[in-house]
Amino acid sequence: MHPTPDQQPDEPDPDEQWRIRRTWDDLDRLGETESVFALSNGWLGCRGTLDEGDPVDMPGSYLNGLHERRTLTYPENGYAFPQVSDTVISPPNATLIRLWVGDEPLDLRTGTVLAHEQVLDLRAGVIERRTDWISPAGAAVRVRSTRLVSLTRRPVAAVDWTVEPLDGPVDVRICADLLANEHVPERADDPRAASLIQAPLIAELHRVHDTDAVLVHRTERSGQRVAVAVAHRSAAPQHVSTDADATPDRVRVTLTGPLRPGEQVRLTKFAAFEWAPADDSSPEELAAQVATEADSARAAGFGELRTEQRAALDRAWRTADVLLVGDEELQLAIRFAMFHLIQAGRADGDRTIAAKGLTGNGYDGHVLWDTEGYVLPVLTYIAPDVARSALRWRHAHLPQAYDRAAELRLTGATFPWRTISGRECSGYWPAGTAGLHVNADIADAVLRYATATGDQQFLTGPGLDLLVATARLWHGFGHFTDDGSFHIAGVTGPDEYAALVDDNLFTNLMARRNLRGAADTVERHPEAAGRLGVDPAEVAGWRAAAEAMIMPYDRERGVHQQSAGFTDRPEWDFADTGDDDYPLLLHFPYLELYRHQVVKQADLVLAMLRCPGEFTAEQKAANFAYYEARTVRDSSLSAAPQGVIAAELGHLDLAYDLFAESVLQDLEDLGDKTGDGLHLASLGGAWLALVQGFGGLRDDRELLSFDPRLPDRIERLAFSLLWHGHRLHVTLTAGQASYELPDADADAMVELWHHGERLRVAAGEPTIRPMPALPASGPEPPSPPGRRPTRR
Repeated sequence: MHPTPDQQPDEPDPDEQWRIRRTWDDLDRLGETESVFALSNGWLGCRGTLDEGDPVDMPGSYLNGLHERRTLTYPENGYAFPQVSDTVISPPNATLIRLWVGDEPLDLRTGTVLAHEQVLDLRAGVIERRTDWISPAGAAVRVRSTRLVSLTRRPVAAVDWTVEPLDGPVDVRICADLLANEHVPERADDPRAASLIQAPLIAELHRVHDTDAVLVHRTERSGQRVAVAVAHRSAAPQHVSTDADATPDRVRVTLTGPLRPGEQVRLTKFAAFEWAPADDSSPEELAAQVATEADSARAAGFGELRTEQRAALDRAWRTADVLLVGDEELQLAIRFAMFHLIQAGRADGDRTIAAKGLTGNGYDGHVLWDTEGYVLPVLTYIAPDVARSALRWRHAHLPQAYDRAAELRLTGATFPWRTISGRECSGYWPAGTAGLHVNADIADAVLRYATATGDQQFLTGPGLDLLVATARLWHGFGHFTDDGSFHIAGVTGPDEYAALVDDNLFTNLMARRNLRGAADTVERHPEAAGRLGVDPAEVAGWRAAAEAMIMPYDRERGVHQQSAGFTDRPEWDFADTGDDDYPLLLHFPYLELYRHQVVKQADLVLAMLRCPGEFTAEQKAANFAYYEARTVRDSSLSAAPQGVIAAELGHLDLAYDLFAESVLQDLEDLGDKTGDGLHLASLGGAWLALVQGFGGLRDDRELLSFDPRLPDRIERLAFSLLWHGHRLHVTLTAGQASYELPDADADAMVELWHHGERLRVAAGEPTIRPMPALPASGPEPPSPPGRRPTRR
């Protein structure tokens, strides 16, 4: 690309701040690339596999909620152990376009690769690919393709593909496949990998007409029906013939013939995907629906789909973009993170977001607390309609949560630790069923959404249902002791290296927030509360439990305890723990992990972030230093909240390095698990590390509060967030903070706190305030040996 008139030749190309590139040299990172280049629209997701389908690390396309069930087995069964689990499965793969040059299939591992590059364009929302290849027999071709998953047309994906000779005539055969029950390799080396079900789809209908085709399948146990239609448009010399055929698991459109220099074949494939409960529609009805959608996309044309895609992303980026001046690598990385958050969910359809989104089959495609803990706190401020949809999905599964609570002999509702369909899927109950804090995380997400949006219709409807159901759980599960304090015993907090503990501080504080939030809401909306049978005596009980909630504290050491007695446990022997022993869960028995002071991920530190008003500044500093020395960050969920609190305490270099670890988790495959799908919680955490860490955002009061401070590496930080329908744009430099409402009507106004000063930000001129000098922070707290994040 040539420099623009205003751009000097030695200046970086601004478009490159929006592009992720992978070349032939990255072929050994195939699985990672497939996840990083995944495209999604919250309903449909396609991994960034090569068009020809081989080589491939983990093929996969996914539909939100499409799954099969498998039986869980236990060496020793027990009461209320889940008996079945949901596992994500792939619908028929519509991304495949295979090429034979002569008798040789295009394969980057054979012949000679003259050039190969894949580019993920974060503004256009497409993958562009170019390969120049010489077959083993000496025939040279150039292949180009552009792939998208439409953000505006829910069921639609498309690929625009061309092949041309480079320096002489070639014979080509092009096969555009729609393939069901594609083989997926097993990965048994890590409990976090998927439990695969090979050939999960049972064929019901296959049809081809000219170059249009449809496949319909059903699942055996989950009772779902899935249909995929493809419609093609081709442009080729007259001497290239076209044929099509279909079998129950495969449709193939084939173009065959010679190409002379200057000629090319262009094939554009439009695909539409849909699934529904098998009882809700017949195979013919679902086939007709997807065929209509594919044909409509073809009628619009690939160019129109691209235009729609760019326009949708332009709208999203207006709020979601983060400007980070001073570190080009992390500027691109935070945009990569925000791109995947943008495409992870939908405002329509009441669907949620799995831990891997629709980018891979890790964790079996399950939804975990990551969604409410790390993703919705971001989407609440950049795409609140998507956050609302995810919370409505939780509400839709309240019946299963009530049933699970009854099965566990608990009051209220108990939401699952891992799920796709709403039922509990975790077979390891000490880290699953006992992780009751997921219920408070859901309540927390409801309260944050309602506070940020003022959506009273949601709050008095689905939101109140969720708040009351979870408040009843805590009030019934906890207990008062003789001294009048309220305790929650036998639970597992965010730190999965400490299971079945008493009074996990994070759980207790989040339960307190849940109880208070439910009480406040029903008192403000008595008519809605009456619908749920809530009376004043029940509300009084919630408030009494909240006020009496215990916060374990070690007076001798001057720190809060992660759980009762935690600081009395033996210390972990870090001196005899080598670099190859991490993550610890793959090298040590849980018996050892559970009894020591070793922390997998931020737990008490996360409590200080979620409930900041519960701690003094001195307590935060003491707690952070104590737990920083014991937290090994064996989870991608840890770096971001640690970074936020480090920034609040003035340890800005450590905070910056923790932010970098969070935002580079997948781009650098720091945990060696990106091939199973992206870590959406870590990507969401990266935004939190910037906005809550360096921006100092807190939302635990009725007004937004900012206490910004920037590390030396950041020259300027700018971001936007939505507050009661207004887009608040914040720009920070070393010397000042600027707050403005760039899109607001003339009478719009937002009140906020800036370093303790109450401001009124009105439409028109930005409100500017100086950045005060930071108090001395003292020396940086040490991390466990060898576990400090990489210093940038």
